[in-house]
Amino acid sequence: MRKLLLAVLGLGAALAQQLSPQGILINPVPTDLQVKVWVDKDPGKRGTALYQVGEPIYIYVNVNQDAYVYLFNINADGKIDPILPNAYERDNFLRAGETRRFPPEGARYRYTVTGPEGEDRILAVASRRPLSLQEILDVERNQVRVEGTEGLARALSIVIEPIPARDWVTDVARYYVGRVTPTPPSTATLAVDSRPQGAEVYLDGRLQGRTPLSLGVNPGRHEVEVRLSGYQPYRVTVNPRPGERVQVFAQLVPEPRQGTLAVTSTPSGAEVYLNGALRGRTPLSLALPEGRYEVELRLSGYEPHRTRVEVRRGETTRLDVRLNPIRTGTLLLESSPSGAEVYLNGQLRGRTPLRLTLDEGTYRVELRLPGYEPYAASVRVERGRETRLAATLTPIRTGELSLEVRPQGAEVYVDGRLVGRGAVRLSLEAGLHEVRVAAPGYAEYRAQVEVRPGESLRLFVELVPVRAVLELYLNVEARVFLNGEEVGLARGGYLRLEVLPGDYELTLVAKGYRTLVQTVRLSGQQVLRLELRPL
Repeated sequence: MRKLLLAVLGLGAALAQQLSPQGILINPVPTDLQVKVWVDKDPGKRGTALYQVGEPIYIYVNVNQDAYVYLFNINADGKIDPILPNAYERDNFLRAGETRRFPPEGARYRYTVTGPEGEDRILAVASRRPLSLQEILDVERNQVRVEGTEGLARALSIVIEPIPARDWVTDVARYYVGRVTPTPPSTATLAVDSRPQGAEVYLDGRLQGRTPLSLGVNPGRHEVEVRLSGYQPYRVTVNPRPGERVQVFAQLVPEPRQGTLAVTSTPSGAEVYLNGALRGRTPLSLALPEGRYEVELRLSGYEPHRTRVEVRRGETTRLDVRLNPIRTGTLLLESSPSGAEVYLNGQLRGRTPLRLTLDEGTYRVELRLPGYEPYAASVRVERGRETRLAATLTPIRTGELSLEVRPQGAEVYVDGRLVGRGAVRLSLEAGLHEVRVAAPGYAEYRAQVEVRPGESLRLFVELVPVRAVLELYLNVEARVFLNGEEVGLARGGYLRLEVLPGDYELTLVAKGYRTLVQTVRLSGQQVLRLELRPL
């Protein structure tokens, strides 16, 4: 078949010898990605469609998930031609459930069957990731750069190798060109190759030869295994139909370098953990890839033993451990609510919940949590056992009020009750309280304070002295003394004084007048009218 008008593509069957219902490359890993390819005369994919030379042909492809699709035609004469992508159809990304026809409606090219006569096949490769086909496909020239079915198979296997096995799948459509009467053959061909070559090929458990190898097999399901010393076995299931040639290419993976780890203990029967995974009980011998391993031995009544070992290729690493009897016990501390600080013999060790490994003995435990009463207990830790202490903490309903006052002899009242004089420290129920501080000659202090559970509230109160006002009215201008200290001059017979409340000795002195001395008690605002007598 050839593409006419603006481009030319040959459709033949060169890859026919290598295709199976699963594709030229068999994916040994099941995948939910599916691709289906068929021709217009055979939508049911029976493989019996016949095209005469000169007839047009249409190719259809469908995917069940978003995928990049690549189509190749394999001619009966061994020529391989690209269908998708090509110089006119570069978009090879199909959405889930999309069916696309080639050539599409209104295309500038068409496919016409030109021969040679024989069986042709169309290979579809679908991948969740775009494939790098630069070494295989020249899109501009519509040419495949590799020759023959074996070359295409190897090239595709290299391209697909980095793709995760679940991310690609293949399908094939068969049709006949010319006057060939499609008579289904009774056998199929299995071609097996490997990298490196020379590997033993087992078919259904029986040795058949070494790679590269071509076998005639009955149609149906077969188990293929490829083995080579120093490499991991490669296994795949094939299901060829009559006349098909299935290509199996095994990219063999080298076996990891291995050594032996032999573990014994006194006493025996200890559990052996390798990198955290239980592998058995002592005595134990393990074949392991070379490298470093974390080994732990556990036996009831004995302390765990941990160490690191190195296993070398072809060597036996021996680990003989004498286990030590347990002389410690476990103390599990819990509280409601959790998060309480844990003090063990006065030392902070963490917060609840907390598990501690301790020497056998008796310990003083204290739990502290803001807003709760401290919890204290004495516990006994026995070796080889776990002691559990669960404490329900009691919320604190009181707080502390610390009050310092000046003057020192001032009276302190809380909620109307005299609680002391000077500095006081009180334990009060949590909540609001009224504080009053009073002292003679000072302004009274009043305040409402909030005492919080488990907290200490500190207050410093300094009372403000109260001033007394004295207004003097005299019949002459005189000098004024209080307690012997001159405090002013009554000009025009008037003087206003502000002093602390209390008892004073008032002395008035004026030239040509008798000195006046009298005791006065001053508080608040007072007015005195006095008269001095001449000498």
